[in-house]
Amino acid sequence: MKKREIRLKLEDVKAEVIYHVYQSFEVNTLLVSFGAKRRVLSTWEGFKKANFVANSYHPSGLSEVTMHNYEDFEEKFPVNLGIPRDDLALLSTGANMDNLAVCEKSYRDLTVCCLATGGVGNALRSGVDVTNWIEQEGTYLNTLGTINIIILTNATLTDGAMARAIITATEAKTAALQDIDARSSVSPENQATGTGTDNILIVSGTDPDKKIRFTGGHSKIGELIGVSTKIAVAETIRKHEAAMSKKSNNK
Repeated sequence: MKKREIRLKLEDVKAEVIYHVYQSFEVNTLLVSFGAKRRVLSTWEGFKKANFVANSYHPSGLSEVTMHNYEDFEEKFPVNLGIPRDDLALLSTGANMDNLAVCEKSYRDLTVCCLATGGVGNALRSGVDVTNWIEQEGTYLNTLGTINIIILTNATLTDGAMARAIITATEAKTAALQDIDARSSVSPENQATGTGTDNILIVSGTDPDKKIRFTGGHSKIGELIGVSTKIAVAETIRKHEAAMSKKSNNK
């Protein structure tokens, strides 16, 4: 498998994009590995401890297959990477990892890193737009444009701080969408607040001397989360939209 290293400042953290094949489809996966198990809060899987987190790009043909039995995919895909299922926090998306954006911000001995992918093909305005699909017996509709965010830090976050970090990152994501005037795909007269399939992974550090209880916007670490997320989300959307435009023009 071809691999592309993503250089990060954080210690005991390795990030790389892996180019591989799954069920005869060419895919690429951002894989982040740690020297020891980390506490992870996922908006998809909830709390878990894992040595790895991943965000995997699936072309539309593969998505049409996996969305009809996503649980089967979740069991088989880690095997393809050579990782035990219970040791991996996994996200998937229709956004290519070649358009990954990375932003690291530091203040004194605190560091936050945001790794983001996304597009706005299925953007919506939460609380306004009507949706027409539901999850039923493990089957989902195929959707494009998911904004996936992975937040890493060297600080040890409490459970509450990890949960609050999701709010801070979500606010920053929405701010990025407002700055680029992303429009809802359902009601274009409205600005989008996200897409209908966005997910976030918050990964705590392990340093007992850097324990953090609050990650809201009035805290320094909250600022780092917000700034890094806003920058990374805006960058990855620009990359994704440029790639989609180029692909369309070449048809």
